[in-house]
Amino acid sequence: MNLPKVITDLVKAQDNFDSTAYANCFTETAVVVDEGKTYNGKKEIKSWIEKVNKEYQITMKPLEYSETAKILKAEISGNFPGSPVILSYYLNLKTELIQSLRITS
Repeated sequence: MNLPKVITDLVKAQDNFDSTAYANCFTETAVVVDEGKTYNGKKEIKSWIEKVNKEYQITMKPLEYSETAKILKAEISGNFPGSPVILSYYLNLKTELIQSLRITS
């Protein structure tokens, strides 16, 4: 599968539980929406993913990517009920970084 570099970097950071590398995939003003909560800017995104990594130890396996719609479908495994699940990552990219990310089931 041919993924943009920033998405490859995001998956690698997630699989390594590296919250700094994960946050560095986003612009300074990026927004993430996950489980009904919104995280604004790199600092909040880093804090959110640190908590997720500590609690759930999530890894991502990309399944498909739509270049035109900027949607990544990935199998998410970790320490949570119902693991694994398939989630959709709706991405808005800006200057080779992620400007917004909405995660849905």
